[in-house]
Amino acid sequence: GFLPLQGHTVRNWKVRWFVLLQDKLLYYKIEGGKKEPSPKGRILLDGCTITCPCLEYENRPLLIKLKTKTNTDYFLECCSREERDSWALDITGAIHAGHPVQVQELHRMKNSFKLLENISLHDIVERMYDSGTGIKLTRNLDQGNRYKETFTGSALVDWLISNSFAVSRFEAVTLASMLMDENFIRPVGVRSTEATRSSDPSEKFLDDSTALYMFAENSKKNTSSKEEVHFNISELSGKIVKQGFLVKQGHKRKNWKVRKFVLRADPAFLHYYDPTKEENKPVGGFSLRGCLVSALEDNGVPAGVKGNVQGNLFKIITKNDIHYYIQASSKAERVQWIEAIKPLT
Repeated sequence: GFLPLQGHTVRNWKVRWFVLLQDKLLYYKIEGGKKEPSPKGRILLDGCTITCPCLEYENRPLLIKLKTKTNTDYFLECCSREERDSWALDITGAIHAGHPVQVQELHRMKNSFKLLENISLHDIVERMYDSGTGIKLTRNLDQGNRYKETFTGSALVDWLISNSFAVSRFEAVTLASMLMDENFIRPVGVRSTEATRSSDPSEKFLDDSTALYMFAENSKKNTSSKEEVHFNISELSGKIVKQGFLVKQGHKRKNWKVRKFVLRADPAFLHYYDPTKEENKPVGGFSLRGCLVSALEDNGVPAGVKGNVQGNLFKIITKNDIHYYIQASSKAERVQWIEAIKPLT
């Protein structure tokens, strides 16, 4: 699959196509929507160590770090925690291929915590905003600074448990950390801000009555107009239905670039991001209401498509008659995306 990889000479990020084998991880360059025949590089897994989650880059929380036995570091970025954990598990399995007991233990640990599978962060935030049953917002003073509309870490943990979103304080802290990672809430004040620099993920959100947090939306009101904030939040506040790397044809140059696509519902939008950039802002996107989505035949080059692409194409036509040509990594992935998009049109 596609993963952004940090370069060794120039420390920028390039998207590569990765193939995991039993003893090595190969990565390929994509040109014109097609994988080059020879690998751009390889990571030998014999004697390799893996760090996941890797928190060395503040703006990239979904990293995997691989250190080879020659002490060469490789940083790979994933689209979601689920994808990161899946890659990390498979790579670790390849590293420890001769130790089946360790691999079984990794699978047991991976499947022991199910919080992500049945919790919608969007639903939680909606409930938090409820004027009657939501989180109580108060004025707080921290290091001489006065903050409006804030809540404490322990208050949020109590609220998550009392509303049955978590059954223990550990689960509630994990859930609050996810809300912070996804930019629904943000730390304010010295204590909570300092905690975000911790190398331990379990210590980034504080279950503490002196640690202050607020809705990220409220912090944006100081720098943006009300109309602009409303537009951005309404687009980006929907529940994430699906996300992943796809190849998209440009509108002007007709070249093909790997983009991270995020599909949201309520409201239904499809946004795409440049995974080589540090800022986590969409470079484009559109409403799915009134759109048409369909698969394109793999034999020959369809009309409107430029370049020698590999196939697995699908097309989205917006209600304004703008055509988007997108390439998935396989037929199965193309079907999954089309089936996820169709109900939202």
